[in-house]
Amino acid sequence: MKQAILPPASAKPIAPYTPAILQNGTLYLSGQIALDAQGQLHVEDIATETRQVMSNLGALLQAAGMGYEHLVKVTILLSDMSHYAAVNEVYGSYFGEVPPAREAYAVKGLPRGVNVEISGIAVRG
Repeated sequence: MKQAILPPASAKPIAPYTPAILQNGTLYLSGQIALDAQGQLHVEDIATETRQVMSNLGALLQAAGMGYEHLVKVTILLSDMSHYAAVNEVYGSYFGEVPPAREAYAVKGLPRGVNVEISGIAVRG
C-alpha cells in the first residue's frame, strides 16, 4: 500500500501531487523547487536555490526514515545549462563516494520561474 510522505515542516504542494510516495521500501520523490515551508522562494542565486531544493529533498527523505545515501536515481531540470556547474558543486556536496545515477537537462520553463527542480527515487536497504 502506498504511503504519502508530507512532513509538516516542508513546502506544501503547489499543484495536485504528493511530494513523496513510499511503496514497498521505495520512495518516489516529486520534483522539488526552492520553496520553503512558509511558501517563500529562495532564488537569490543558483547555489542558494540548489541548497533549498536539496534541503526539501532531505526533509522528505528523513520523514520516510531515509537519507541522501538512499537515493538511487535523480533527475535535475535546469532553466539553462549555464547553471550546470554551480548546481553540480552544491549537489555533489550531499553525496559520498557513490552518488546516485542521474540525468540533468535544460527545459523551456519550470514552476514559479525557478532555475532548478530535482526529483528522485530512494530505496531502503
